[in-house]
Amino acid sequence: MKKIVKLLQNRDFIFSLAMLMGLVIPQASTWTRHLTLPALALVMSMSMMGISRNSFASLRSLVIPALLGIFMCYGVLGGFILSASVLLIQDKDLLNGFILLAIMPPAVAVIPFTNLFKGNNAFSLAGTVGGYLGALIIIPLVLYYFIESSRFALERLSTASIVLIIIPLIVSRVLRWKKIDKDLESVKGTITNWSFFVVVYSIVGLNQDIFTHQPMRLIPVAAIAIGSMFVLGLLIERAGKLLRIDSQTTMSLMLLGTIKNCGLAAGIALTLFSKESALPATISTIFMFIYVIWISFKQRWTKGDTHQVVAQK
Repeated sequence: MKKIVKLLQNRDFIFSLAMLMGLVIPQASTWTRHLTLPALALVMSMSMMGISRNSFASLRSLVIPALLGIFMCYGVLGGFILSASVLLIQDKDLLNGFILLAIMPPAVAVIPFTNLFKGNNAFSLAGTVGGYLGALIIIPLVLYYFIESSRFALERLSTASIVLIIIPLIVSRVLRWKKIDKDLESVKGTITNWSFFVVVYSIVGLNQDIFTHQPMRLIPVAAIAIGSMFVLGLLIERAGKLLRIDSQTTMSLMLLGTIKNCGLAAGIALTLFSKESALPATISTIFMFIYVIWISFKQRWTKGDTHQVVAQK
């Protein structure tokens, strides 16, 4: 019984199960899609509980991470996506989808993932907020160039900012003020993992037909998604070591520089362009969770290897 309970609390098992169920039995995703926003808001509230008031004691602690968040999201990740898509993508709809993805702010999941992987929570929060502030300028300018209208994008961006950042931040402060955060500490990880189950299952399930009807079309899209996460993530991690940045901040920079708000990109693509233009965001979402599982395995392997070295000494 203990093994079953432990398995049901395992992050990698939960994410893998969600993707498998989304591919095999996607029918329930038509109604679980309505639970994704509340699930993400719950995840954000749990993650922000660990951020204390002292995390933002100085202006510098806000400005520098915010600027770095903008640079990692748009300069590094956005630049990579744009360059790779121009080189590899010939289809106009897919190219539009990648352009949308490149100008999106960081995924709100950056903050809970930072918490899961022991990164710098305050840094990721400030970097994410900076990314969303930058998006208020970047998205309207780019969309105006394409369709001479950006009102819908701003409305979606405003909703995402309020529901997934501002409200959870307020809720987390209340939980800390009432000292409820200590009672939730033992179940915080399980709540976060199963909330992500809802999100992963819904996204994979809703797009299950893409994998069965257009597999060859997905190859260049998948190649860019893999490069923008796995390859770029390794390069950022290596750069962090060369620059002697602490591991927690490096993890935050890596997440800010590899994960975009794919849900927002898919929603805007479906409304302003076509179903095909939502493919880059959809495929990137699926690879994002594979990427998260890979980071988890990598951390465990590194930790185990470190323990072996210590034991040998």
